[in-house]
Parts: sequence; C-alpha cells; structure tokens
Amino acid sequence: MDIATLFGIFSAFGLVILAISFGSNISIFINLPSFMIVMGGTIGATMINYPLKDMLTSVNVLKNVLFCKPVSSEKIIEKFIEFASTARRNGILSLEASIENTNNDFIKKSLQLSVDGLDPQSIHTILHTEIALIKKRHQLGAEIFMTMGTFSPALGMIGTLIGLVQMLQSMSDPSTIGPAMAVALLTTFYGSILANLIFIPVSGKLRKRSQEETQIKEMITEGVISISKGENPRILEQKMLVFLPPKLRKSTYS
Repeated sequence: MDIATLFGIFSAFGLVILAISFGSNISIFINLPSFMIVMGGTIGATMINYPLKDMLTSVNVLKNVLFCKPVSSEKIIEKFIEFASTARRNGILSLEASIENTNNDFIKKSLQLSVDGLDPQSIHTILHTEIALIKKRHQLGAEIFMTMGTFSPALGMIGTLIGLVQMLQSMSDPSTIGPAMAVALLTTFYGSILANLIFIPVSGKLRKRSQEETQIKEMITEGVISISKGENPRILEQKMLVFLPPKLRKSTYS
C-alpha cells in the first residue's frame, strides 16, 4: 500500500472533518439528496462521455493508486548485468533458464524475443509499441478521473440552483427554507470535496504511476537490445544507468 496516498487521504479528510467539528455538529453536513445529485450526476455525465468498458477499466486502474509494488531500478540493472554476462559467456540461448526464473512479465517477454533470434530493431519496434499502448491505457484512466473532477463542481452548482429554486418556491413556508438552502449549499461543498480531494488527486497519481512504469519498461528495453547486440555488460550498465537520477548512478565496475 502506498503510504503517501494513505497519509494524504487521512490528512485531507481528517483536517476538513476536524475543522467542521470545531464550529458545529458534523451531522449538519450530511445530506443524502445533495450527495445523490453530485455523485449520481458526475457518474452519469462521465458515462455519457466515455464507453462503459472504459469506465470499468478505470475502476480496475484505481487499485494502482493505493496498491502498487515498487520496482527497484538498481536491482533490474543488476539482473541485466547478470543476463549480459551469461549471454556473452554461454550464448544467448543460455538465457532460457533465466526467463523461467523471472517474475516480471515484461522482462520475460523481452528476453524471449532476444532468445528467439529477433534482430535488435525488431525487438525495439515490438517493445516500444507495447509501451506506447500501455501508456495510452494508463492515460485513459487518468483522463476519466480528471473528467470526473471537472464534472463534480459543475454538478454541485446545478444542485445549488435546484436548492435555490426550491427555496424561492416555498418562501411562504419558513420551515422548508432551511432544508432547501442546505441542499443548495451542500451540493457545492460535495462537488468541491470530490473534485479536489478525490478525483483530481487520483488522476495525478495515476499519471505519476504511468510515468514510473514507462521509464522502467524503457530501461528494460534498452537492456534487452544491448544483450541482443552482444554488448559488453559494462556498456549495458551505462546505457541503463542514464534512466536513473545522477545521484543514484552507482556503477558496479567503478
């Protein structure tokens, strides 16, 4: 579980709830009609904007916000130095055993292409096409949540207008003014909360996850192409180290 995401959720909602409780009873901020207008309207508008299959895909992508196993770039580089050394010593076919012992599906596929005898240019084309399609799917998930972040404040304003209309139509009955005004104000509140504390931050996190995963896969691609060319492990390491920040570039051969 991602600690930063979890801490952000608790701190954002916790501080809002704490601030509310200091000034009044938090129960007055709970209004089911207001929530139904904002949440139902946001989901409905988003489903009009995107096909159902894309909406369902975004739900599956949501788990990447909280649950994402970190991948160590340094360990991947160490593995590829071992792969390159084995390939130079025993031939490219000797990597078949390494493929079976690898848990990373992308590494398995990329190494298998090399073992199967594809030339470096073909490997580059296949892997970069796959990376581009993965990136496109990730961008779709982030885009859907950003769209929801755009719709929810607008639905909040629609709820405010509904509440104001109800309030103006019942001015002769003072007992109905309060509930109508609550709907008017709380829909705007819910829309702002959903947009700024859930939908937009989730979209940003998904984009960040996509960037991290894309960089790892591009680094793996560079390593596999280097192996397929039969390059020295030292050269392979330098090609893969450029994907890391300068302060993390520690060479095994230095």
